[in-house]
Amino acid sequence: MKLRTVVETDYADVVALANLAYRGTGENASWNAETGILEGVRLTESLLREDLAKPGAVLLVWHDDGGVLMGTVFLQPKEDGVWYLGLLTVRPGGQNRGSGKELLAAAEAYVKSHAGARVRMTVLHVREALVGWYLRRGYRETGVREAFPYGDERFGKPLRDDLYFVVLEKAV
Repeated sequence: MKLRTVVETDYADVVALANLAYRGTGENASWNAETGILEGVRLTESLLREDLAKPGAVLLVWHDDGGVLMGTVFLQPKEDGVWYLGLLTVRPGGQNRGSGKELLAAAEAYVKSHAGARVRMTVLHVREALVGWYLRRGYRETGVREAFPYGDERFGKPLRDDLYFVVLEKAV
């Protein structure tokens, strides 16, 4: 798996893949889609640009040999060697083949190669299968919860009123 830093010509494909992977339905749905939790658009080009403007932020992309965008992962250094990981996305048709594990491992190696010591992420507490997937890859629940940003529908419309994020972390 060869990762490279996103370039502007990738933005439309990144947005399309994120919306497919997080909000796709039917036979194109991801195993961990947010169906019944959130609806609407997950990512827009303006939100992507906003994320990439954050200090030190990088979006790594993975294309197959034919040039099709297969996966993404967002990383941003925070404090004390901690890096935030988000937008870990694998094209639904390419899932269940170990690609997610490989993409996550590559992201962790990137963090380590940039003097990072820990990777931290937030996951909606109701996405139990996804939380379990990360726990099986060495992440641990920190016991910290973060509020869901109700009223800010930039990332979609919540379909539940009990949402919050759990914070997961792993030493790399």
